[in-house]
Amino acid sequence: MTFSQRMGITPVKTELEKEGMSDELRNGLWTCFLLSIVGPLKKGHGSSIVGRISEEYFYSKVWISFFKNPIDNMPDVNPGYISSRYKYPIDILREWYYKAEWYRVFDFIEFTVSVFLGLVQHYNTVLEDEMSAYRFIDGVLTQINSEEEVAEIETAIQNLDTTSSARQHLRRSLKLFSDRKNPDYPNSIKESVSSVESVVQNLLGDEKATLGAGLRKLEKEQGLPPTLKKAFSALYGYTSDSGGIRHAMSVGDTPPGRYEARFMLVTCSAFVNYLITKLN
Repeated sequence: MTFSQRMGITPVKTELEKEGMSDELRNGLWTCFLLSIVGPLKKGHGSSIVGRISEEYFYSKVWISFFKNPIDNMPDVNPGYISSRYKYPIDILREWYYKAEWYRVFDFIEFTVSVFLGLVQHYNTVLEDEMSAYRFIDGVLTQINSEEEVAEIETAIQNLDTTSSARQHLRRSLKLFSDRKNPDYPNSIKESVSSVESVVQNLLGDEKATLGAGLRKLEKEQGLPPTLKKAFSALYGYTSDSGGIRHAMSVGDTPPGRYEARFMLVTCSAFVNYLITKLN
């Protein structure tokens, strides 16, 4: 907190920014991008983040894959002749960045993470410092309520074997939940529950075990506390009762929304963490 904030002269942010982007956040993300990516690429000797990727490769990825422009009108990174009107790719990118809507800026930084995964922690620091409601989790920019939610989901994904079906279900749930253009909350919930079912099957060594039967067996054979079994069985029942999750919607059903999907994603991640650390 700054001196002026402590004195009550300038306001202190108390709520996470969900729709919009302050100048401070936009500037911070751009500075992070310049220092972590543009600088090392320009020097050409690589870094722990950019590796051996060249300027030409990165800007062509931005030009073709992000802007969806044809390659034949991309400006040269190192042209042989430069006129007073020439603009480097970074000049064009900066001009676009500071005119873009806030959600397109998030699209861009998410794109850069798809190329350089090592950016995640740097971006997350800026997002946290500037009170953004979004964090990168497993490379996906996700709306959060607290740092504890982020930690729970990240831990579950990291604890699961990279080839496990449970990990794939959880990552799929995260992407369906975090899709800013077309989120699919019912199927996000379904994937969250499926991640738990997959862990239970693995613990029992039975690929055909249903979640309900599997939880009862874990209670009997491996000491799963009855109250936890009962609580999660109730959540599993919710996915059967609520419209459009595990069964087709009926007339009058209300489909689950963001809050239900986020609750199930965090809760299932927490239960996965419990199962694989306590019972595995």
